[in-house]
Amino acid sequence: MHIPFKYSLKNFKSRKLTNIITVAGVALVVFVFAAVLMMAYGIKKTLVATGEPDNVLIARKSANGEISSIIDGDTQNIIRSLPYIAKTSDGKPIISGEPVVVINLNKVGGGLSNVTVRGVSEQISLLRPQVKLTEGRMFNFGTRELIVGSGITDRFVGAKIGDKIKFAGDEWTIVGKFSAGGSGFDSEIWGDALQLLDAFNRGSTVSTVTLKLTNADDFDKFKKAFESDRRLQQFEPKIEKKYFEEQSELMANFIRILGIFITIIFSLGATIGAMITMYAAVANRSREIGTLRALGFKRRSVMTVFLFESLLISLAGGLIGLFLASFLQFFSISTLNFASFSELQFSFALSPSIIFSSLVFAAFMGILGGFLPSVRAARKNIVESLRAG
Repeated sequence: MHIPFKYSLKNFKSRKLTNIITVAGVALVVFVFAAVLMMAYGIKKTLVATGEPDNVLIARKSANGEISSIIDGDTQNIIRSLPYIAKTSDGKPIISGEPVVVINLNKVGGGLSNVTVRGVSEQISLLRPQVKLTEGRMFNFGTRELIVGSGITDRFVGAKIGDKIKFAGDEWTIVGKFSAGGSGFDSEIWGDALQLLDAFNRGSTVSTVTLKLTNADDFDKFKKAFESDRRLQQFEPKIEKKYFEEQSELMANFIRILGIFITIIFSLGATIGAMITMYAAVANRSREIGTLRALGFKRRSVMTVFLFESLLISLAGGLIGLFLASFLQFFSISTLNFASFSELQFSFALSPSIIFSSLVFAAFMGILGGFLPSVRAARKNIVESLRAG
């Protein structure tokens, strides 16, 4: 004979104070757990959005990121001659050799931080159409002018339109602000690639080369042509989206592992809280348990009903924690990108897999915390239980 679940719901409502305390504990743990996963997913989502599906980024194989990659002028000319590269109306290949450097800027709240400066070519609007000017104007090629991403202006001192930034022994004037749709480019400063190369005495050597394919489906053909040239063996082409996705893995995994480790420690407290609550419920309802057993309900039914109550408490806490964590999507923060050693602004992001994982985590705490009390309730002696109270 099974005990109806409405019995558990009735008891859930009757012990409001202890249940509220336990629900709050579980909610706090789930909030932290979901926030960590949202942070890691937000970083990955930001960097993946940085690339275009028909763009190919070429870097040195041994490089961990763009700033550690070097491509000389002769290699750039070989790449330009490869097939399957899209061309402009006047027959020029849509390709950009981009020097990427890191400079130090003062943060608004105090202290120094690294910022990525990217040199781009005149074909940048064709390569990255998602980047739009929101204020000011585009920098003039051949001059020491810059445009800054939307994530830079409010976080760094002297990074507004009209301000001057000093690096590489010269002053560069900020003339515009751009938005890249929440991608990693929003945390960068852009200028003329040739001017940047000259300022850092790099000759014609760039960090990476980005090109547009005639068709996104031509990547395998392009890669085959690329790899068939022995002069390009030290370099590797990747779809731009995939490249930046891989760049996000190290930092996202670090945050995920560290955050989950901390969350597990917190979860022990919530689990113990659920266990104490359920032990108290078993002690206070000894006569009820004896009555249920005397009426013919089996031990496993008694165990199930108490385990269900514990699960109900934890899921309630899990839903509350998720609800509170969902508001983090309205906030943006910045952290150091391990791949570029510069600041990256990103937003917390919630996904169906994070919701599922958080609720499973909450349910696990409930089952773990309610198992032993449920076993104790099921093993109670009928006569002793009826005499209790």
